[in-house]
Amino acid sequence: MKARLDAIDWQILKELQEDGRMTNVELARRVGISAPPCLRRVRALEEAGLILGYRTLLDEKQLGYDVTAFAMVGLHSQTEADLIAFEQTV
Repeated sequence: MKARLDAIDWQILKELQEDGRMTNVELARRVGISAPPCLRRVRALEEAGLILGYRTLLDEKQLGYDVTAFAMVGLHSQTEADLIAFEQTV
């Protein structure tokens, strides 16, 4: 079922995508409502599954990781035994 979001909900989602660490007071200020209803809206968005979590982006270079690699893996079978063997190998 598609969620029914109003303009403020969309603005909350936009602001949290840009900075998920801002305080509720700052978020409320940015979307133009007071802090208590803003917090209720954020919690409702979380409970509805629209906000799945919060993440931290790291600077790989400053951590000493100079190369990022992507790998595509294909398996001939997805039986439990093959998946366990793959996981152990990796």
